[in-house]
Amino acid sequence: MENITANKTTQVITPAQLLEHWQGHRRLTRKVIEAFPENDLFNYSIGGMRPFAAMVSELLAIAVPGLREMVSGKTATLDEHIDFGNSKTKVLELWDKATVEIDALWSQLGPDRFQEHIKLFGQYEGSIQSSIFYFVDNEMHHRGQAYVYLRSLGIEPPLFYDRD
Repeated sequence: MENITANKTTQVITPAQLLEHWQGHRRLTRKVIEAFPENDLFNYSIGGMRPFAAMVSELLAIAVPGLREMVSGKTATLDEHIDFGNSKTKVLELWDKATVEIDALWSQLGPDRFQEHIKLFGQYEGSIQSSIFYFVDNEMHHRGQAYVYLRSLGIEPPLFYDRD
């Protein structure tokens, strides 16, 4: 059996690959946003869950501010209340802006920092890497809820693996 301790520094995925993985999920989530009728994006819910626009607001509230905090070391405020003005165009505009900002911030985050311990938004402890994984996992979770919404509306959601 191989000695795992000896392989502690073996790199499985590069920072660029991790960013591409995350941005692939973001491209798919964008397609899901586009698939919603505008009114349903802001008002439709099932079983007490929030409308998908509220979930997107959460995703936007953590991605760029969280990454900015990782880069700068300055604690960010978690503010999930984004005023989209009930406009799907505004949601997509802010989503696209965040995508560009993520790329710019990512380039400032050295790979040597990924194991660094942080307390994101002053309350969520873990490593930078575990926080990024949370960002991706949380997005997939909410996108799954959106798939249920779309199907219940009679709309075929984008293929879950279509991240182009």
